[in-house]
Amino acid sequence: AATCWPMTVVADALCLSSVSRVLIFMAYVVVVAGVFLSPLLISSPCIVEAHRLPPKPALLGHRGAPVLAPENTMLSFKKSLECGVTAFETDVMLSQDEKPFLMHDKSLLRTTNVMERFPERKSQMGDNYTLEELKMLNAGDWFLKSDPFHTVSMLSEEDRKAIRNQTIPSLEELLTLAKEYNTSLIFDLKTDSTNAVYTDHVVQTILNSSILQNLVLWLPPQNRDLVMRKAPGFRQVYANRSEMEADGGNQLNLKYSSLTTQEIGELRQRNVSLNLYVVNEPWLFSLLWCSGVTSVTTNACHIFKNMTQPVWVLVSMTALHSPTPHA
Repeated sequence: AATCWPMTVVADALCLSSVSRVLIFMAYVVVVAGVFLSPLLISSPCIVEAHRLPPKPALLGHRGAPVLAPENTMLSFKKSLECGVTAFETDVMLSQDEKPFLMHDKSLLRTTNVMERFPERKSQMGDNYTLEELKMLNAGDWFLKSDPFHTVSMLSEEDRKAIRNQTIPSLEELLTLAKEYNTSLIFDLKTDSTNAVYTDHVVQTILNSSILQNLVLWLPPQNRDLVMRKAPGFRQVYANRSEMEADGGNQLNLKYSSLTTQEIGELRQRNVSLNLYVVNEPWLFSLLWCSGVTSVTTNACHIFKNMTQPVWVLVSMTALHSPTPHA
């Protein structure tokens, strides 16, 4: 019996080794099968037949092209035109003398030299200055100093010189540019938009410019009835679905993260024009493209302008087994 004991140990070891090899092989088979079969479980709007890919979303320049030039300056909007934007997105305030001008922040500290030009009034909000005073401020130097998008080193000396000469634009100036290039305009009204008088000043400035009314995408929700009566040709854009549906509208402007791809598809089926903001990454732009978004507001129009297709599109299994459609 003593002579058989080592043989038993060897046999057990061989048996365990065989079992281990079987388990390893089975695990390998499971992993390989998972790799090959996992695409069948993937659900994405970018798994689509090429001929069913929705049109490329139009581009709206977020405060112009703020990666290439200071936000909400005329240079920024001109740069966005080079990207092929279909609309300027901006922010409108009313000066102390009730002239609409372009400024995102209520304070002037971040994007102008107000601290140097009017040091005793530096803490005052932008609407406490007349348009003439606002025009005295430099609206470009801050961009070169702070380099908000780390792009200044890539700019030409000509661009830097143009940036140094930027001032705060009036709404009238942007309307002139939009009219010249047949470009739409959408904006937030930063001054107290509940005040019907303020709203009326902005609407009248737009009407006085003689820009085509259908180029104006009216977003501020307050006093919308007044706007619709005074300028019936403005295209009404809504920030929530319930208000849009109550008014019988068909244009939405929402944050990109507020909808699922399925909800985007449903709105597309209902012929709702959907703009999402602020979209800056190619992968996100591609996903929204595949989902059927009408347009996006972006800081990165210079990147998206050259995209001829989403960064990734998978051909669906249906397409692989279907005949190519004839024209």
